[in-house]
Amino acid sequence: MEKIKEEQVEMFDNLKKSWQKEWVEMPEYNNIDEPDPLITATFKFRNEEDFLKFKELAKKYIYNNDKMFDGQQQKEKKQAWFPLKKKSSLFSYGIKKLLNPRFPIYIVSKGRWRKNPTSKTLLDMNIPFYMIIEKNEFDKYSNLVDPKQLLILPEKFKDEYDKFWNDDDPRTGPGAARNFAWQHSIDNGFDWHWVLDDNIESFERFNNNMKVKCTSGFPFYICEEFILRYKNVGQAGFNYANFCHSHEARPPFLYNTRIYSCLLIKNDLPFRWRGRYNEDTDLSLRILKSGLCTIQLNAFLQGKMATQKIKGGNTKEFYEKEGTLKKSQMLEDMHPDVAKVVWRFNRWHHHVDYSRFKKNRLLLKDNLSFSDKSNNFGMYLIEKESK
Repeated sequence: MEKIKEEQVEMFDNLKKSWQKEWVEMPEYNNIDEPDPLITATFKFRNEEDFLKFKELAKKYIYNNDKMFDGQQQKEKKQAWFPLKKKSSLFSYGIKKLLNPRFPIYIVSKGRWRKNPTSKTLLDMNIPFYMIIEKNEFDKYSNLVDPKQLLILPEKFKDEYDKFWNDDDPRTGPGAARNFAWQHSIDNGFDWHWVLDDNIESFERFNNNMKVKCTSGFPFYICEEFILRYKNVGQAGFNYANFCHSHEARPPFLYNTRIYSCLLIKNDLPFRWRGRYNEDTDLSLRILKSGLCTIQLNAFLQGKMATQKIKGGNTKEFYEKEGTLKKSQMLEDMHPDVAKVVWRFNRWHHHVDYSRFKKNRLLLKDNLSFSDKSNNFGMYLIEKESK
């Protein structure tokens, strides 16, 4: 575990030295490592009644009726800052001119026509998208989105799918539908495409140590703007919001690591999705082993729900029945040179060593030049009225 942390710290330190020269004419990015408290005071209460009385008095007279204990404190040790930092949920980002993605977005979904966070999020943001579904679920999904947005997964993509393990298990996971999205994008003349999981609740801008929801499709557009500068990027996407802590400094992007759940993929790659499990990591590794780069943005994030939190998808089909050992073992079988099965947090995981891909360097396209000024693309912060 310590070795993994050291590798991550080294990766961040190295990138801090170089990201400024790459992140030019991009949105300002001002996250810092927030300092520890200068003074800490501990209050002790004889009983719960005294605590509740103190809490209400402090809220009224010291914190201007802001909620003093807001659920972010630890259960075992309640704490609050003075003055309270304004919650990110009180803000959102708008934009002066609509900027939607250049390339098509596909949501791969199965069994989630009742609760489908990604489609709801994209509809709220007025972002066009397709949803790839099973034929027998068409009528149910027609009550969720416009039927014109629904694409039925052709059986041939299941029949021809490379499950990697030669066994009697017919399940393909989401990879077959993702391959159909890839081909659909090519057939419609696009050079790239987005493919999203169906359990993403938000897309957020991370700046000034705040993760703030975006109201339209500009995170996708800005990501495209950045990666299209380079001639050797095969894949990009947004990091998970819960992997980026608001009190920590991080570079606006990482390169040469795995891309999960929300992926922008170059259509002319010689690869396709394969494997029943961990197909995201497998595709990223094959791209990196070919000498290309991947880019994972921290400047914009995806608010991804835990895989097993809502019913449908692969939750029942895979994880409820068989746990995590098989998915970790398949990745080790695919990439024994960099992937290992490890036991952590009371279950099986995979650990991938990405250090060997440090040599894959981003290469700008010819005849491009940039100023050192920021470009916020017309984004502006909106403060909501606190309740």
